[in-house]
Amino acid sequence: MNDDNSRDLYDRALSVMPGGVNSAVRAAIEPYPFFVQKGDGGHVIDADGNRYVDWVLGLGPLLLGHDLPEPVQAGIQQKASEGPMYGTPTEVEVDLAEFVVRHVPSVEKIRFVNSGTEATTSAVRLARGYTGRNKIVVMQGGYHGAQESTLVEGDHENPRPSSAGIPQSFAEHTLPVPFNDEDAVREVFEEHGDDIAAVLTEPILGNYGIVYPEEGYHEFLREITDEHGSLLIFDEVITGFRVGGLGCAQSEFGVTPDLTTFGKIIGGGFPVGAIGGRAEIIEQFTPSGDVFQAGTFSGHPVTMAAGLETLKFAAENDVYEHVNGLGDRLRRGLTDIVADQAPSYTVTGTDSMFKVIFTREGPGPDSLEEQCPAGCRQDPTCPRYDYSPKNAGDVKNAETERWRRIFWGQMKEQGVFLSQNQFECQFVSYGHTEDDVEETLEAYKHAL
Repeated sequence: MNDDNSRDLYDRALSVMPGGVNSAVRAAIEPYPFFVQKGDGGHVIDADGNRYVDWVLGLGPLLLGHDLPEPVQAGIQQKASEGPMYGTPTEVEVDLAEFVVRHVPSVEKIRFVNSGTEATTSAVRLARGYTGRNKIVVMQGGYHGAQESTLVEGDHENPRPSSAGIPQSFAEHTLPVPFNDEDAVREVFEEHGDDIAAVLTEPILGNYGIVYPEEGYHEFLREITDEHGSLLIFDEVITGFRVGGLGCAQSEFGVTPDLTTFGKIIGGGFPVGAIGGRAEIIEQFTPSGDVFQAGTFSGHPVTMAAGLETLKFAAENDVYEHVNGLGDRLRRGLTDIVADQAPSYTVTGTDSMFKVIFTREGPGPDSLEEQCPAGCRQDPTCPRYDYSPKNAGDVKNAETERWRRIFWGQMKEQGVFLSQNQFECQFVSYGHTEDDVEETLEAYKHAL
């Protein structure tokens, strides 16, 4: 597979951009990333003309794939032709807000911003302003963007910044606990309950291999935050409008958070973020409240049109039936392959998300016929239950280097583009086909 043009472009990029990239994960590909020229349905074509089945989809925003349906494309082009932006409201941002409020259980009002990072940053500030408290409980390995309040590692007794440039004094207000660990959450509330503004969690850990919640975990978070007067924030930047359809993951789990952060799909492939929730809380944003939030590009008309037309198309067509059906087929196929070729590995995911985690231990091939057939559900009756990843630490203990150094490249050589490391999600789009699934399963068989 020739990649001369990508190599030349990377050499040029190194001279003008740090690490040759504009987002760190893109440099995870060794010895250098391939540069994409264009998308085509469920595929991308690189600068050397190589074609790949694309299961990365821009890290999740492209629910419809690279070829946008005509009404979606028309809505975007119309807004773009009318002018870039205005610094004053437009009707389309009201239309998108009304659509979200109608479909997402927790959202009574919404504020649009420009990225998932901006959404979670604003949500943390809002929670602190609304409650008058300082501390935020987060899940170890949960990702909430490149912001000071959540770039924190360690545990709740010894939190520390996970990046240079963040003062230790900032990290002291963030309390990391393991996902799915009720006892750890109880402990931090016993110690800091009067100063905990919010618990911030992804409904499903989506940036650490896809880890599903154990039954009752989110209900427990809802109860303990209510008990202590704290807020429950669901970060649905990844899962929003992908898991649980138009109602998002919170509707699938039947738990209503106080605040929800959005990104990715809500902007239809354009830069976006949003914070939605109970009206009395969202109203604390300026100008109606005292929690400052503003942005030149917030509610950008082209982004709003892309998001609205994408969600309307999904509502009026078989988008979720298609992507979830292919996702189920992928996970079932992968479960069979793994049982045969790598029985210690774990297939994870739900709806249109999927991943194989290279876990080091398993129950043995003789007990795998009774395992979860289409992605780990943390089922205590499953023979894999004791071996399946319950939190980010479990995923981190997997064969992450084998994935990065060997497996990813073998899949690429077969024309399959997977996420650049063991941790990031993989996604299905409306542009994918059954043939794409079969080609990918054959590639997994060969690579594993």
